[in-house]
Amino acid sequence: MKTDVLIIGGGLSGLSTAYHLNRLSGMTSLVVEAGAKVGGQAVSERVDGFVFDQTGHLLHLHHPYGKRLVRSLLGGNLAEHCRDSRIHSHGTATRYPFQANTYGLPVPVIEECLAGFLETVHWPRPPADGSFRRWCLAQFGSGISRHFMLPYNEKVWRRPLDEINTEWQGPFVPKPRAAEVLCGALTDQTKAFGYNTTFLYPKQGGIQPLADSLASRLKPGQVLTNCRVTAVDLEGRTAQVVGLGTVRFKRLVNTAPLPAFLDLAGPLPRPIGSARRRLRCNRVLCLNLGVARAKVSDRHWIYFPERKFPFYRVGFASNFSRNVAPPGASSLYIEAARGPGEKESLPSLERRFMDGLRGCGLLRPSDRVLARQWVLLEHGYVVYDRDRAPALETIFSFLRKAKVESIGRYGAWKYSFMEGALLDGKICAERLVKG
Repeated sequence: MKTDVLIIGGGLSGLSTAYHLNRLSGMTSLVVEAGAKVGGQAVSERVDGFVFDQTGHLLHLHHPYGKRLVRSLLGGNLAEHCRDSRIHSHGTATRYPFQANTYGLPVPVIEECLAGFLETVHWPRPPADGSFRRWCLAQFGSGISRHFMLPYNEKVWRRPLDEINTEWQGPFVPKPRAAEVLCGALTDQTKAFGYNTTFLYPKQGGIQPLADSLASRLKPGQVLTNCRVTAVDLEGRTAQVVGLGTVRFKRLVNTAPLPAFLDLAGPLPRPIGSARRRLRCNRVLCLNLGVARAKVSDRHWIYFPERKFPFYRVGFASNFSRNVAPPGASSLYIEAARGPGEKESLPSLERRFMDGLRGCGLLRPSDRVLARQWVLLEHGYVVYDRDRAPALETIFSFLRKAKVESIGRYGAWKYSFMEGALLDGKICAERLVKG
């Protein structure tokens, strides 16, 4: 079998690449997906009457073309929501983001947060070493950092925040003005902050219809599932694919996690192997729950910065779409992160999850669990440490010479969301057509 462009991975970026290649040129392309369905991590499973995603997958659309594309793919199967999220700390729930909404916290905590923030306004000190910890202290002050920014991000990154830089945060950590911080300390303000003030989500089927709709627009046989790539010969321009044998290609697009792709590709110069070992990520452990009670929460999701809770976030998918849970039931997803060397007993973690959910009042002792599903994401959050940028520069310089595109959240080894994956595919297709 041969093709002009072989695309490894049938997630959103891989499908988008094939879709846009079809629209832009007469080049042939083949998408090979190791899993049983398309979507990558943006897939959904039906479990005992519930539709579970692999953690929260919400559509935050900002680019005009991204908006048009998603609406053309999902049509009437799309609902828009205004974000309603909270932060649970000090025994109460405050609005998101924490830095603009301390109203409702104990008075000493509010005072500490206000004093620290105003100090950054009147006596600003630039971060000394480029670390996320120093950046938080310089941007928000010691109070906001101590009560939310540092403990929450330590839960997510699972390593000292002195080792994390600020390249990832972009629009994800908004800084309000001093007047907004003061207003949010004295009143229950309702102003929305951040990149995710609104989001879209399918009315039916969980997030799966997005990938399915994109795949349905490809040519018959252009995307194949249960086809895992076991080896890539970059010089011979061939790939070994389960179920297909040898596939010959002219150009290669990788959307699989970059370290995994490098492990099966060759020949690689020695510096590439060294750079690959400097790419790090965290695992995400997500427990999907179906509970026999409607409206366990009115929120879309809740953040938990305090160490006494074993999870960093709890989301309520049945508040995105009432059709992902049976009538009278709720669908929850509970997330925790682990470093690559951290071992975890899932039964033990599930017990601690349940204790934490009851401890914060989300679940009642009488609540019955109707469905459960563990989702283990070996590549959860790409770690933005000091090694990442120079390692990627070395790797991508080599891949460009080898005529390999590596795109998407994990192929490009970055922190992004679904719209970004779709646009990555479009941009990649345009590059391929231009040669």
